[in-house]
Amino acid sequence: MSTTALDRTDPAVAPPPARYSRAARFLLLLAVFVCAACGLVYELALTALGSYLIGNSVTQTSVVISVMVFAMGIGSLAAKPMQRRAVGAFALLEGALALVGGLSVLVLYITFAWLRIYMPAMVAMSFVVGLLIGAEIPLLMTLLQRIRRQEAGSAVADMFAADYVGALVGGLCFPLLLLPTFGQLKGALVVGAVNAVAGVVVVLWIFRRETRRAVRLALLAGSAAVIAILGTVYVLADDIEVTARQKLYRDPIIHAETTPYQDIVITRSTAFTGSPDTRLFLNGDLQFSSVDEYRYHEALVHPALSGKRSSVLILGGGDGLALREVLRYDGVEEVTLVDLDPAMTRLARTFGPLADLNDDAFDDPRVNVVHADAFNWLRDAGRRHDAVVIDFPDPDTAALAKLYSVEFYHLLRHVLNPDSRVVVQGGSPFFAPKSYWSIATTIEQAGFRTTEYQVDVPSFGNWGYVLAAPGADGPPPTLRLAADAPPLRFLDDAVLKAATVFPVDRRPQNVRASTLMDPAVLEYTRHEWQNY
Repeated sequence: MSTTALDRTDPAVAPPPARYSRAARFLLLLAVFVCAACGLVYELALTALGSYLIGNSVTQTSVVISVMVFAMGIGSLAAKPMQRRAVGAFALLEGALALVGGLSVLVLYITFAWLRIYMPAMVAMSFVVGLLIGAEIPLLMTLLQRIRRQEAGSAVADMFAADYVGALVGGLCFPLLLLPTFGQLKGALVVGAVNAVAGVVVVLWIFRRETRRAVRLALLAGSAAVIAILGTVYVLADDIEVTARQKLYRDPIIHAETTPYQDIVITRSTAFTGSPDTRLFLNGDLQFSSVDEYRYHEALVHPALSGKRSSVLILGGGDGLALREVLRYDGVEEVTLVDLDPAMTRLARTFGPLADLNDDAFDDPRVNVVHADAFNWLRDAGRRHDAVVIDFPDPDTAALAKLYSVEFYHLLRHVLNPDSRVVVQGGSPFFAPKSYWSIATTIEQAGFRTTEYQVDVPSFGNWGYVLAAPGADGPPPTLRLAADAPPLRFLDDAVLKAATVFPVDRRPQNVRASTLMDPAVLEYTRHEWQNY
């Protein structure tokens, strides 16, 4: 369609102010509001997807925002020639933005699963979406000045007020409404459809007298086609997502869901072990294999429960496997488990393969589950505990690095009795030695005495832990099993004695402690794990 056919009127001939009712003015500002909300959702969706698939949320956010802002500037310049035919140009632009933005998450997910060129694709997608969003601004300004017949300064104030409020609503709706209700892929499609309706239909209704009937029908047909495409993809979205996700995993997926906090995938296979192998992945990272998880969890839990243990605190561990080991002691009177994601603990309680693995641990009356960020929960916690088991994922994001900081371990001391014992999973001393020893150094700087140890878990390789006791004075805590420890499949005192011996090339290193302002462990983790 030629641009000369987009508008019927000569832009030099200003329509009289009386042609537009207050309702029309309100609808135009509403379109500004909705377009701003949709634009911010596209931006948040791209950053969230990158964080789930790649990790490194700071880098993902920085790349998406910087590329989109740069592209918005170019889009604003590119829109200058279109201002003469603002109504039709804006309608076409919004149709394109609705289609590209709505499909952006799907396209990038498919690119990640099949083509393995996610970063270039993400940069390209961010640029295109930013270009289209940037072109909105001068066109909306032209339309607003036309309908209000007011000075430019007043039009700017009105437009940016609606734009900023729309961005606020879009930013809040993404985590609070779209993700929980639709998920990332479908959420982007829904927003694209809303964008198409608000950007095309509303504007064409306001300026219907200024565009030819044939042009209006063509633009409405284009809008309907965009909505039809998005709707069709919405219907097929679950099948597309399942197919793409399965491409990323070796074994058949038996459960998958994306929560506001993470991407949860559970696989199951007998192809390589001869017995059922159930595996849990969070954001693509393996959390356990049912074939050998007992090695990891016995080494994590039982050294910490060799002393007093009437009251036990578990931070993380939403799969319930560490909880299972804790509950094997009759002397445990109460257990508080703090995990951020309700979906994870719900799965551990109700999903058969997980509930079987954790022996229905969440149904034990001694267990109290709290869904909260562990850092913030510790700030307000007043109850003291005899033993603490910390089972967080590796600190490969800024949010997780916070849970491996000096400040976090300082807060932890407030919930400990003087003779309490704490154990922290510390990653792999072999694959990520700087990360491991940084965690140990961080715990020491927070005023703990530490004993470091390591075991072999075939699914993970060499894996390390830090046993700690509050107080800087005195000997380090002794690595031992309780006299009344339950029968174990892997761990005994001989294994624990050997576990404290590190090979020459993996002994303590000169590394920095990690703090909120200097998350050294995040730097080490990203660098050391990037080749694995």
